[in-house]
Amino acid sequence: MIGVDTNILLRFLVEDDPEQNEKACHFPSQRTAEDPAYISAIVLAEMTWYLRRRLSYPQSQVLELLRLLLASAEVVVEHAGELDVFLAERNAPATDLADHPIAWASLKAGCRNIVTFDRKAAGRVPGMELLA
Repeated sequence: MIGVDTNILLRFLVEDDPEQNEKACHFPSQRTAEDPAYISAIVLAEMTWYLRRRLSYPQSQVLELLRLLLASAEVVVEHAGELDVFLAERNAPATDLADHPIAWASLKAGCRNIVTFDRKAAGRVPGMELLA
């Protein structure tokens, strides 16, 4: 298994640097189910933020990219089960994806909950609550 940084994933998706895009597009052809690419939750959060905020990708397109990554046998995605549930929700906002891996990792580590000052996250992310 080989880990993938955000810049590789973005160069695969965005053709803003032809040389890097070519290399990034060749990399997946070398992956197999036995030797997959590993995409961490941090990379997914960074990718989502960049595509939505910097490149103005529509939310539907970003969510579809995430679904395609999950469906690939040549890719292992951190917190895949939780991400699958997140994507199954009809109104899952792609811009809020970064809050969810924080909760997933904390809950997996045995935390009872995750405290935050982010009112929106406390209302939307299971396990997150406002620090009173």
